[in-house]
Amino acid sequence: MLPISAATIQERLDRLHNQDLYIHLELTTGAYAAHFDSTKHPASTFITNTRIRYSRGMISGAGPYRVGLKMEQGWVYSEGLTHYDETDDRRLLLAGHDSQGKLVVSLQLSPEPF
Repeated sequence: MLPISAATIQERLDRLHNQDLYIHLELTTGAYAAHFDSTKHPASTFITNTRIRYSRGMISGAGPYRVGLKMEQGWVYSEGLTHYDETDDRRLLLAGHDSQGKLVVSLQLSPEPF
C-alpha cells in the first residue's frame, strides 16, 4: 500500500460514482485485543458486502484523510485513512494505520462482492 495521494483518490472516487457498488467499512480501536490492555475502550464497526450507490464522493483533510460518500438518503463517512492499494484499478481499497502500523480503519468499494 502507498500513502494516500488525495488527487489520485479523488479521481478514483469520481470514476466510481453513480454505479452500484459493494462496500466494506471496518473500524476497530483494538477491540479484538482489548483483553491485553483493559485501559483501552474496545470499539469496532463492521459492514461488508452491502450495496451502495453514491452521487458524490469526496476526500478531504491533510492526512490522515476523510472520505465522504453522498447517497440518495444520506452519507457514508470514514476518517483516519492513510494508505491505498495502488495495484487494484477496479476496486478502491483504503486503509488507516496507527503510528505502530496497525490497521484501524478500512473503506473499500468494488463492483463485485468482497
